[in-house]
Amino acid sequence: MTAAQFIEKLSTFRNEKEIDKVEKFFKGDDGVTKHFGVKFGDVFTTAKEFSSMSLKEINILLDNDFYEVRMGAVSIMDFQAGNKKMSEERKKELFDLYLNRHDRLNNWDFVDRAARNIISEYLINKSRAILYKLAESENPWERRTAIVSTHAFIRKNDTEDTFKIAEILVHDPHELVNKAVGSWIREAGKKNPKRLLSFLNQYAETMPAATFSYAIEKLDPDMKKHYKELRKMLR
Repeated sequence: MTAAQFIEKLSTFRNEKEIDKVEKFFKGDDGVTKHFGVKFGDVFTTAKEFSSMSLKEINILLDNDFYEVRMGAVSIMDFQAGNKKMSEERKKELFDLYLNRHDRLNNWDFVDRAARNIISEYLINKSRAILYKLAESENPWERRTAIVSTHAFIRKNDTEDTFKIAEILVHDPHELVNKAVGSWIREAGKKNPKRLLSFLNQYAETMPAATFSYAIEKLDPDMKKHYKELRKMLR
């Protein structure tokens, strides 16, 4: 299965009406990305069909300027990483490819599509130092990867790294990092409510509005009201 064959198959789904939808959705703002005009469902279906593609061919797809082609590459990587029969060696190769080509993963949905399977599942029983390095990156998508990649840990009731990385990113200047921080401390808070409330007690006044809104979303009405009033009072 080659990159050229993937692109050829993907092109059969092209629809000019989809281009405007994708342009509104994409927020990479890199001045390079082009839009194929293919529905996301068709991208994912095609990626699944090509899920045995070699890393060399995936890398070719990542070089492509078309958003849907790169999303296809990321989806193929995600399918491979999520395969329970995949070797540890291949998972390490996917992990390295994701990080080495992060410059091509320049939108929030690339990160959210694959960070859990490729990054955090691989790190479950390993050092997580790379996430803290990513959290200090100048690249907002790498910073988003840092927090999103704690997802697999949360699923195993391990919330320590989520809150520690959230502290690094709590005043991040990028809205789509803010939303990720709020979303993931909300999810971590379901496992560790006391830690979420402690985090809110410390940062509710100063965290960006998007982070705050996402973080308190699942609190009970009284607690949500309390933090809204606290935030208003302290400001």
